[in-house]
Amino acid sequence: MPQTVLLAEDDRAIRHALERALTLEGYQVTAVADGVEALAQAHRTPPDVLVLDVMMPGIDGLQVCRVLRAEGDRTPILMLTALVETQDRIAGLDAGADDYVVKPFDVEEVFARLRALLRRTGTAPVEVPAKAAEPQLPPRLLEAAGLRMDVQARRAWRGPRELELTRTEFELLELLVRNAGIVLDHSTIYDRIWGYDFGPGSKNLAVYVGYLRRKLDEPGAPQLIHTVRGVGYVLRED
Repeated sequence: MPQTVLLAEDDRAIRHALERALTLEGYQVTAVADGVEALAQAHRTPPDVLVLDVMMPGIDGLQVCRVLRAEGDRTPILMLTALVETQDRIAGLDAGADDYVVKPFDVEEVFARLRALLRRTGTAPVEVPAKAAEPQLPPRLLEAAGLRMDVQARRAWRGPRELELTRTEFELLELLVRNAGIVLDHSTIYDRIWGYDFGPGSKNLAVYVGYLRRKLDEPGAPQLIHTVRGVGYVLRED
């Protein structure tokens, strides 16, 4: 079955071009012109992934994202934005978006980011060799630096306190816990979490590390996520 994409873009030329490109890439695309139509379509036929323009008349892409997340909808969302300021992109991530592409964009970049989002949610097709060995499942429970994670239930605790984490925050914390005490460089984290290295100018990782720190840190308790300047991050309890 082809993967389904709900595309919301008010610029007709961009909408038609991207719809055609995605269709040729093998996706089943539903294209709409505004946020009202996007919400109605998402409720009627939930897609595998959403591609939302930020600036749309009426209900914009950020509002669509907030509504879906408030309803508990965790479908991955890729934002299209002409806004290049870091604060504008942070606003998209805060609204619940998983990734963004800045206009004008290369369609191959859109494809790459969609593949990465679908891999993370387990909806991307996976080719299995005919004589593949039985996979080794990861342990259900992880523990490090006073943290506990149930990877199947997607729950995490620091001591007795349960943490409220988004999907990306959980995956980032899981990666750090599995590699506790090991410094992970930026490109490794980008590849494992987003499936795509955004380059040295990207603030995505720093933004999510900031989110995690605010949720993990406790008064009087040691900080758990440490910055190794010029390299990356490490989880350890000093």
